[in-house]
Amino acid sequence: MPNIFKIVDSEVLAEAREAGHFSGAGIDLQDGYIHFSTAAQVRETARLHFAGRDGLVIFAVPSERLGDALKWEASRGGQLFPHLYDVLQLADIAWDKPLPWNGVAHDFPPEVFA
Repeated sequence: MPNIFKIVDSEVLAEAREAGHFSGAGIDLQDGYIHFSTAAQVRETARLHFAGRDGLVIFAVPSERLGDALKWEASRGGQLFPHLYDVLQLADIAWDKPLPWNGVAHDFPPEVFA
């Protein structure tokens, strides 16, 4: 299975590192699961929810590491999005990279689309 992706403020990821796990950002805590996007969905996620924001990071998680707690559910336009109904263990994060705003859009690391 491919990687799935999460965009968060760098401070949120730093807090997760201190806690030893990632419980989610504000919207995740409100909805009761951690929102992820696929590589095909992540640019639109950034455009809709993070436009103009700097200080972000994107991290990748191999979806097969998440087991039965990962559900694929219809969301934006009927697309199936990955939702994690559990905390994310930091060991499950394959990598994280800055996601800078260039004044027009976010500059994604090439690993997202590899």
